[in-house]
Amino acid sequence: MGRAVTVAACALNQWALDFEGNLARILKSIEMAKYKGARYRLGPELEICGYGCLDHYYESDTLLHSFEVLAKLLESPVTQDIICDVGMPVMFRNVRYNCRVIFLNKKILLIRPKMILANAGNYRELRWFTPWSRARHVEEYFLPGMIQEVTGQETVPFGDAVLATKDTCLGSEICEELWAPNSPHIEMGLDGVEIFTNSSGSHHELRKAHTRVDLVNSATAKNGGIYVLANQKGCDGDRLYYDGCAMISMNGDIVAQGSQFSLNDVEVLVATLDLEDVRSYRAEISCRNLAASKVNSYPRIKVNFALSCSDDICVSTCEPIQWRYYSPEEEISLGPACWLWDYLRCSNQAGFLLPLSGGIDSSATACIVYSMCHQVCLAVKDGNQRVLADVRRIVNDETYTPKDSREFCGRIFTTCYMASENSSQDTYNRAKLLAEQIGSYHVNLNIDVAVKAIVGIFRVVMGRSPQFRVHGGSSRENLALQNVQARIRMVLAYLFAQLTHWARGMPGGLLVLGSVNVDESLQGYFTKYDCSSADINPIGGISKTDLRSFIQYCMENFQLTALRRLCPEMDLNKALDF
Repeated sequence: MGRAVTVAACALNQWALDFEGNLARILKSIEMAKYKGARYRLGPELEICGYGCLDHYYESDTLLHSFEVLAKLLESPVTQDIICDVGMPVMFRNVRYNCRVIFLNKKILLIRPKMILANAGNYRELRWFTPWSRARHVEEYFLPGMIQEVTGQETVPFGDAVLATKDTCLGSEICEELWAPNSPHIEMGLDGVEIFTNSSGSHHELRKAHTRVDLVNSATAKNGGIYVLANQKGCDGDRLYYDGCAMISMNGDIVAQGSQFSLNDVEVLVATLDLEDVRSYRAEISCRNLAASKVNSYPRIKVNFALSCSDDICVSTCEPIQWRYYSPEEEISLGPACWLWDYLRCSNQAGFLLPLSGGIDSSATACIVYSMCHQVCLAVKDGNQRVLADVRRIVNDETYTPKDSREFCGRIFTTCYMASENSSQDTYNRAKLLAEQIGSYHVNLNIDVAVKAIVGIFRVVMGRSPQFRVHGGSSRENLALQNVQARIRMVLAYLFAQLTHWARGMPGGLLVLGSVNVDESLQGYFTKYDCSSADINPIGGISKTDLRSFIQYCMENFQLTALRRLCPEMDLNKALDF
């Protein structure tokens, strides 16, 4: 006889300190999970306050407002008859923890603090939180008065424990704990936990999905079990992009895959699985069973609730699937594009401006913006009302509906070719043709007058006039003159970003886009404070090699024939790009 359970993993576009909006998205995800038959719902890391609060975690208001949202969740009829697992910061004995709060029918079952914090690369969790270091230990947490009024509980368990429902056992991991060599799921699985959950704030990185999927599958391949992973999506007000990618795995195989790149604010991934498949899988692993007989037990929180239904004999369960990976070129096309849209719609700006040199880097950046316009049009066509509302607000037209990528691109994207006496006709033509093909509003200008004025000031003050190397100048003179050209472009880029729409009789300003790839950033091979200095840089984490492949992808998939005229040698030196 089978025992089918239905679980849900959510990908939510939560924003730092947007408590009202975050609450609405959490409630919507719970409603969707229940509609799909789930009896357990998992959300992303720190979903109540948003992951990217940075030093706002130090403020008592952040903790207070998080509890206010939790109270509304507990009170809502939407959260009844389903185990809800939400993330928020909690202060316990004057120590701040990154926690999961798990509740059912207006009762908090467990507050589970994070035990292994992410503190490398983009992450600095040890700056704001302390890891819970007492494995398999639970203490009593005195609830704030506002929560006591809702739950009728004075204290609840706080610490490293698992939930024992009427039919199975669940254990929590939080993001980094999956990536650690001593992941909690190892010991939990040996102690009889059958469903592992992981709430993540994992950012997008090229080819990272392969690692993430391998880790989830390996978590249950040797030990058996069901693994449910939820993740943040969007940019959360920061410069990272979280790519969703929720997933559910059983016994080493993926059974449900969520979208990796999407403009939907709320996505719910649901799977129905048979617990007997877990038990029979484990029964055949003798070494696992020997280890399990010696394991130290976890504290168990008894829950008078079943994830399975009594009439589940004929319920259809999910089968293993093959994960659909994107190619690096597809990831570049989709990931930064979704991030740009998220950043734009929350910035109260009217679009982007890009200094377009006609080289690989700036052309790739322009293609990413065009891909963003394409994704927006597809989302509107699919009926995404949130995206349509954002579009109308950005273009300041309540009747506008984007249908064509090129037309929409012309409304929100300005490209600018800034020529000097050293620029070539070839780069001018490439930039002009690419702008025509993607539909951007294109500006051509010459910076020679501004450069001569700056150099003229130096000549008046110092009594000497520097020359380019081709005119007999030294390498020092040559570099200084190149850098003057590059920095003039940065000044002009911001001037045009602030006033282009004003000159066109349109409201709003533009965000300036940079186009420095990761190779240049690591090597320092660019001019400081030139057009690489920008509000945001979509290609800042992408190598030159991957950008060349992306250019080829855009030629084939967007029919941008202007890109055929790019040669590998171009765009290597920003000062000579124009």
